[in-house]
Amino acid sequence: MKYLINETTKEERARLVYKALGISMSDAEAPSSKTLALANEYIEGNMELEDVQKKVIEMHKKGFEENEWSVCIWKWSIKK
Repeated sequence: MKYLINETTKEERARLVYKALGISMSDAEAPSSKTLALANEYIEGNMELEDVQKKVIEMHKKGFEENEWSVCIWKWSIKK
């Protein structure tokens, strides 16, 4: 299957994103508005799928690291 913007139509990209989101939400919560906005950038032909994936992974890593730090502070405060 082709994924690159110059090899697909807007409709093909929309179907691809729709299928991918359906699969991802079958066992997880709905994507964030930021993730959906990035997916729309791919559909509109403004950002390649690989770049969207990298940005989403980067956002989740950053969110995880921030959340992990909050949990550490919370656990530390309980021990006092």
